[in-house]
Amino acid sequence: MAPPRHPARKRVLVSAAAVLFAVGSASSASAAIINTDDPTPEELLAADIVADAGDAERRWDRIAPMESILPVQEAAKPEAPKPEAAEVPEEEVEEPAEVADSSDSSDSGGSVDIAADCSEYSGNKAVGCTMTLEAGWDMNEVGCLVNLWERESNWNETAYNSGSGAYGIPQSLPGDKMASHGDDWETNPVTQIAWGLDYIDGRYGSPCGAWSHSESNGWY
Repeated sequence: MAPPRHPARKRVLVSAAAVLFAVGSASSASAAIINTDDPTPEELLAADIVADAGDAERRWDRIAPMESILPVQEAAKPEAPKPEAAEVPEEEVEEPAEVADSSDSSDSGGSVDIAADCSEYSGNKAVGCTMTLEAGWDMNEVGCLVNLWERESNWNETAYNSGSGAYGIPQSLPGDKMASHGDDWETNPVTQIAWGLDYIDGRYGSPCGAWSHSESNGWY
């Protein structure tokens, strides 16, 4: 009987099949390849390759698993509770003190300290009384002055006579004559009284002299 044709091809196929079915174990695959009669050089080479693959696989098994090279994200720390804002007591705001209107005859004493003898008067009259005593006259002269300027202006520092143009407590004619005693002559009773006393002293000598002339003539 003739020998089978292509025996080497058959052995190669058997060897390949052994590789496919024995991949789980490199030693088994290698044994399966060479476990033939008279293995060819190709079969021997295949057995070596499979054995080397098995050894490489086992070497990989012996390598410790690599740690991840990715950065490990730390767990977010819980936020500490924020301290509550301390309550700030509201500051009390002081209301500005009211400034007295200098044109009010009852409060227009200015910087003049009212004399004790003038306590019976108030407002511009008290100022006029004090300034009259400071000028060297007595309380009798004060009485004359009070009467004189009550007739002229009722002691109102803004009194204006539209007929003659006279202005202020002493009814200066014209009113800007009083500017010789201060730029505030239109509103400051102290400036007007100071001018009026100087005018009376220079023209009539005293408040009672001016009052007597006014009684006789209706003006002074």
